Amino acid sequence: MKDFDYIIIGGGCAGLSLAYELEIHQKLKNKTLAIIEPRDEYKKDKTWSFWKIIPHNFDDCVKKSWNNFSINVPNKTKFLECSNYPYQSIDSGLFYKKVIDRLKQNKNIKFFKNIDEINSKNSFIFNSVPQLKKNNNDLWQHFCGVEIETKNNFFDDEMMNLMDFDCEQRNTVHFFYTLPYTKNKALIETTWLSTMKDESEKDYEKQIKDYVENHLKLKEYKINYKEEGAIPLFYPLNKSESNKINIGTAGGMTRLSTGYTFLNIQEHSKFIRENLENLTKVKLFEIEKKYQFLDKIFLRVIKKNSGIMPSIFFKMFSGSSNTVIKFLSNKSNFLEDLSIILKMPKWTFIKALFGR
Repeated sequence: MKDFDYIIIGGGCAGLSLAYELEIHQKLKNKTLAIIEPRDEYKKDKTWSFWKIIPHNFDDCVKKSWNNFSINVPNKTKFLECSNYPYQSIDSGLFYKKVIDRLKQNKNIKFFKNIDEINSKNSFIFNSVPQLKKNNNDLWQHFCGVEIETKNNFFDDEMMNLMDFDCEQRNTVHFFYTLPYTKNKALIETTWLSTMKDESEKDYEKQIKDYVENHLKLKEYKINYKEEGAIPLFYPLNKSESNKINIGTAGGMTRLSTGYTFLNIQEHSKFIRENLENLTKVKLFEIEKKYQFLDKIFLRVIKKNSGIMPSIFFKMFSGSSNTVIKFLSNKSNFLEDLSIILKMPKWTFIKALFGR
């Protein structure tokens, strides 16, 4: 069996982002890389969206970018501007094609379906497959989205809807999310923050049909694409090993209060590339501790006070949109953190601080 200098376990967003970062910076010119990925082919299966608060390698994979967004609860809507940090949506199909086409040009990079096909004893391993602890009380962000197409123009493609809480909550946190790509095409997603114990939350197709036809009042449309997934809102096991680094969700790159992961993956990939020859000695890359602390409290509030979460999210966006975006994207300063914290219901969060 062949030896490789590096092994990436999992050829999804994190694994391919890292491989691409290493490749375009000539880090694999004289090094070998094995990517372990069981899928037979790459095709569009996800949509990754985020505020572009830092540069990244995949602007040419952006399906649409918005400078305006809205958030609403029953009978109230906020319209906000985000031109400083536009909201971008990455098409995973374009992402896969760009990365795979580039990696295939390097003969030092090989794909395998199983790690048993190679000798991994002398390799440095980057693992993107999370080991999840089994706890029935952990929260997940689970969702289903469909891209719909209308015969006539229907959507305002300059305004995306980040959160629409004007829907059934079922004693948890539920909202719809709409990304209008054109005036007659949009991704509409039903999203839950819950422990996933209630199977009725997963009647996704019924929820979306009801929202589109009865809430948006849209009767004539067709579904072009569907995606479904679940993001753990808790950190997976991250055991320290001398020849292994966890990346992506496995490496704690998901912001627990939001589920945002894509830009954190890009920053982690850059960090690994810059420290590739010294990875066993540098400090572990992670989301800043203050955000880990604040997210822990925020998730406690969600678990115990789901009924007030729509109003809390609504209040969060009552000030400067730039401040909220920076806070949700791990780039806020102390005063910006404080301005967000002061908008929250103090007694509710104080109790959560002490685990009550």
